[in-house]
Amino acid sequence: MNGPQHRLELRVLGDFQVTRDGQPLDLPPSRKTRALLAYLGVTGRQHQRERLCEIFWDIPDDPRGALRWSLSKIRQVLAADESALSADRNAVVLNIATDYAQLAPLVKADLSSRSTEELEAVLASIRGGFLADLSLERCFEYESWRQAIASEVEIVELGILRELVERLGNEPRRALPLAQRLRRLAPGDPGLAAEIEALEEKVRSAAAQATGRAPQPGSPTPPQAPSKPGASAQDPGRAVQFCRALDGTRLAYASTGSGPAILRAAHWMSHLTFDWDSPIWRHWMRELSRHNRLVRYDERCNGLSQRHVIDISFETMVSDLERVVEATGLDRFTLLGLSQSCAVSIAYAIRHPEKVSGMILYGGYVKGWRARGDAGEIATREAVATLMRENWGKPNPMFRQAFCSMFIPGATHEHFAWMDELMLRTVSPDDAWRLQNSFSMIDVSGLLEKVRVPTLVLHARDDNVAPVESGRTMAAGIPGARFIELDSQNHILLEGEPAFEEFIDHVCAFIAETTGS
Repeated sequence: MNGPQHRLELRVLGDFQVTRDGQPLDLPPSRKTRALLAYLGVTGRQHQRERLCEIFWDIPDDPRGALRWSLSKIRQVLAADESALSADRNAVVLNIATDYAQLAPLVKADLSSRSTEELEAVLASIRGGFLADLSLERCFEYESWRQAIASEVEIVELGILRELVERLGNEPRRALPLAQRLRRLAPGDPGLAAEIEALEEKVRSAAAQATGRAPQPGSPTPPQAPSKPGASAQDPGRAVQFCRALDGTRLAYASTGSGPAILRAAHWMSHLTFDWDSPIWRHWMRELSRHNRLVRYDERCNGLSQRHVIDISFETMVSDLERVVEATGLDRFTLLGLSQSCAVSIAYAIRHPEKVSGMILYGGYVKGWRARGDAGEIATREAVATLMRENWGKPNPMFRQAFCSMFIPGATHEHFAWMDELMLRTVSPDDAWRLQNSFSMIDVSGLLEKVRVPTLVLHARDDNVAPVESGRTMAAGIPGARFIELDSQNHILLEGEPAFEEFIDHVCAFIAETTGS
């Protein structure tokens, strides 16, 4: 074979295709067979047959038979390249080229060190979302894998576009279409809109110089490709930007609304764009952005921030918050901590009191569940953690009931369904398990008395995740802190419940008092 175009290739960065010599091949009509082919190709490692049956065929009477049938169809697709598929009685492995292989090294790379040609080549290979047409709603483990890589691909695409737009600023004709593509991925970013306007003016000026005519204000510029379905300049959840943590981890952040700034310290199970669709979180962002500029970021291993990061220590979480503040250019702001990010907020406020006009802490704890030392609670939480690792994102009614009821006992059937999707979209099973174990050891009891910023502590009376006594202890230890108990069972306050409306009222009053607005 001479050159990459003269070979069989799986194209997964967009709708799934298999090509030979650059020409698409006919594929089996079975979505599950196509998904199996894509999964084997992208992972590129040996899989036990039993494991593949669990992932794709855990319900039918004869999953091994279904797997054999799908592998026979895959062999037909491979044809002359059939040797790429190796399958014996116990294991299956597929060794074949994919367009994802070129992108994968950039997931954790410093893009500024990569050549322009390499970045442009990877960008050209991204035709859409990862396996955009191969979602399998009933195959939860496969879908969790697909969604996790889709988030990584989106992050890399955004990162490459931002790197190239900055790098090619002196070549406006090359930079402009990249900036326009970036705007389609992140509409609503005022800085990007101004940059595009400046690039358009440079293109007009260059064209005028070439023709000897003076540029006309508002004259046509190169056309923009149509926006993706559902995206609009008013879509606040798409205005995502990225910065790097001290260890190089990419952190995703977004800003909505205007007014005195609120920075929400990151907590787990967040996703900057998906949260706008979810009834679990969307009312929080809507109300907090109504009269304020709300800055959010996804915690490492979550959402659009880099996944599968080794270091998830408390100290690193505080450092990540510092880096986001630096990236956003915030001078002074209200710091909002939720759940475990209350402890992170406390540590940050002690180090940077000049930045924090006031601190609001909701549903937090001074000590994590293991550090609290309650044997009964530890046993319960360890059982939940074990279930979490095995059942995260799967349709296990026992786990879903236990997990969702712990966080939002007042949930409706709709909330239960959205919680499933939230788990699937935001964090992998292993990372969820690792984060929960890390949170369990939090202990900021020695820091409380060092806080010197105005502080408001709120807590739901019957919170099952962090007992209300945790909130009282936190408020009692922080000099001058006010404590408000909300009449709710929910660790995550739901839209429409009086406790959420009361929470928002107290937050608005506190911000007005501490900022003079």
